[in-house]
Amino acid sequence: MIALVYALYALGGLSILVWLYILMHPARPWDFQPVAEDIPPPPDPERWPDVRIVVPSRNESESLPHTLPALLKQAYPGRAEVVVIDDRSTDGTADVARKIAADCGAQDRLHVLVGQLLPEGWVGKVWAMEQGRRHEAEGSAPPKYYLLTDADIRHAEGSLKRLVLESEQDALALNSRMARLRCVSGPERLLIPPFVFFFNLLYPMRRANNPADPLAASAGGCVLLEREAIEKAGGFACIQGEIIDDVNLSRAIKKQKRAIRLALSRGDVESLREYETLDTIWTMVRRTAFTELRYSFARLLGAMAGLMLTFVVPPLLVALGLAASLYGVLGGGEVPVFLTLLVAAHGFFAWGLMAAVYRPATEFFGLSRAWSWTLPLAGVLYGGMTLDSALRHLTGIQRGWR
Repeated sequence: MIALVYALYALGGLSILVWLYILMHPARPWDFQPVAEDIPPPPDPERWPDVRIVVPSRNESESLPHTLPALLKQAYPGRAEVVVIDDRSTDGTADVARKIAADCGAQDRLHVLVGQLLPEGWVGKVWAMEQGRRHEAEGSAPPKYYLLTDADIRHAEGSLKRLVLESEQDALALNSRMARLRCVSGPERLLIPPFVFFFNLLYPMRRANNPADPLAASAGGCVLLEREAIEKAGGFACIQGEIIDDVNLSRAIKKQKRAIRLALSRGDVESLREYETLDTIWTMVRRTAFTELRYSFARLLGAMAGLMLTFVVPPLLVALGLAASLYGVLGGGEVPVFLTLLVAAHGFFAWGLMAAVYRPATEFFGLSRAWSWTLPLAGVLYGGMTLDSALRHLTGIQRGWR
C-alpha cells in the first residue's frame, strides 16, 4: 500500500513538472497574447491596395444577414469587392446574399458564384476558396490581397483596414485573426476557453509569428492572404485535401520564407456561431481532432496518456489523498496520515498551477476566477471527443463540409 502511495506521489510530481514547463515556456503560450486590438495600428500607406473578400458559404442563409452587411460596409479607403461562393446550398444562400447587397446598395461590389462540382481529392471549403481566387470580374484587375473569411464571422467596420495596414507595414504574406468565439452558454464557458487554450499550446503564436521558427499557424475564420504568395504556392491546390485548411495554408506560405502573423481578436473579428449544447461543441471538435494527430493511433495513445497525467491526475490525487487521510484518522488505514496528506497536497499544488496557467484564458473571455479550476473536466471531455474522432475514422464515418 505504501508503494502505491509513493507511486501516486510520483505521478503528482510529474504533473507539477508538466505545468511548470508550460508556465516557463519561452513562447508563453498560456498568456493569450498577442491581441490585435491592444497594439496601435500602423500609419496609412501611400496607396491602398485592392482586396477581394472571399466568403465560402454552404447553407448560410441564417448567418449572412448578420455578417455580410458588415463586409459590404467596411471602412476601407481602397477597393474591396466581396465574392460569396454558394457551394451546393439547399437553403437559398445565394438569393439571401443578393438581397442583402441590394438592401445595402452594394450590388456592384458583391459577386455571387454558384459553386462548381467538387473535384476528386478536394475538400468543399478549400474548393470554394479556389473558385473565389480564380474569379475575375469584368473590368477589374487582380487584387493584391484576398480576405478569406467564414460566413459566420462578423467584422467590425475597421477590420479590413487594420489587417491591410499591418500586412503593408510588415510585408506579411499571411495575416490572420483568431475570431473571438461566443462564450455565453454553460457548455461554451466550460469548453470554449480551453479550445483556444489548447490551440495556443499546440501552436504558440509567438513561435508562429517568428520568421526564424518553422512552426506556422493561422485561423481559417479570418485570413488576409497576399495574392502573389498563394499563386507561388500553386493556388489552393496546395491544400486541396486538407480538412485543417488554415494551419496547412500557413505552412505552405511560411515555407516560402515569407512573414506570417496570427493574433487573437478581442471583438473586431467575432464568430457568431452558437454552441448552446455539449453536443454542438463535441461535433465541432471531433471533426478534426484525429486529423490533428495525423490519423496515428500511437499519437492517440500518447495524447490520452498526456491528458490523464496533465488534467486527471491532480484532482484525482486530491480526492484519493483526502479520502485516505480521513480513513487513516478514523483508524482504518495502514499508511501514515501525513503521507496521504502529502499526496493530496501534491495534487492540489499541480491543480493550482493548472488554474494559474489557465487563468488568462478565462479572463480573456470575461469569466470569473472560479472557472479556472474547471480545466480538468474540460480536458476529460476533449479527450472523449478525440477518442470519438478516432473511432469515427475507423468506421469511416465523416462529418463536416466535404
